[in-house]
Amino acid sequence: MAETSAPVKGTRPDGADTEADASRKVREMFTEIAPRYDLLNHLLSLQLDRLWRARAAKHLQSIFFGPEIRVVEHKPVHVRRETLVLDLCCGTGDLAIALNRRYWARVIGVDFAHSMLVRARKKSARQHSPDLVQLRPIRFIEADALRLPFASESFDLVTSAFGFRNLANYEAGLREIQRVLKPGGTIAILEFTEPLDGRLGDLYRWYFCKVLPKIGGLISGDRSAYTYLPKSVARFFLPPELAALMSAVGYSSVDYRVWTFGTVAFHTALRPK
Repeated sequence: MAETSAPVKGTRPDGADTEADASRKVREMFTEIAPRYDLLNHLLSLQLDRLWRARAAKHLQSIFFGPEIRVVEHKPVHVRRETLVLDLCCGTGDLAIALNRRYWARVIGVDFAHSMLVRARKKSARQHSPDLVQLRPIRFIEADALRLPFASESFDLVTSAFGFRNLANYEAGLREIQRVLKPGGTIAILEFTEPLDGRLGDLYRWYFCKVLPKIGGLISGDRSAYTYLPKSVARFFLPPELAALMSAVGYSSVDYRVWTFGTVAFHTALRPK
């Protein structure tokens, strides 16, 4: 794992000079594109966004089951833990819903774009149809990721899928997550990254920088949001850089794995006990 210093402090959309400007512009963009956000995510990622979230949820399985084993119908079964999860920058709730459905966890989703949470609540409500097995309801809360309305040491797991990159201050975000994690708790960040130079990297950058903004702008009606997307990824950390920052903030057992030809990275770490 390369030891690399952090090259950026936080996202900066065009015209944003301060953290307050950046937060306001990002909120405005996501408020504008919320009605077509899910459609565009699935379309522009070629449905891979569903796979990435499901894969992340699967990799977190050990957090939801304790080391104790019981024998049920002559088969060993891992005992479920009572796990409290915070899904940060949850958007329309896809990862929160995936974790809730897969593990029956107590999940809270947080985002600062009200229109995104409206859609998240509607999607979550479908999981509670009388015809389906009843899951624990997900709470969705409107709040700033840098100033969370939770007591210290509240959560066993804090996740963020494709939202951490949009924070106005990355180090402050990691420290706030560390504050609300229980000692020994896990942070998991799923984010876009850029593949290395070469034919695949060139193809990725052509699609991400040329094709995606045009399609996204046309369908969403907000060209600025999908021009911002590739710029925000290019400005964001490479996996070793984010891992180095997590270590510098004080996390332990920092690790990452890169998926889909180097286009997505899944980072995990622990708050020391």
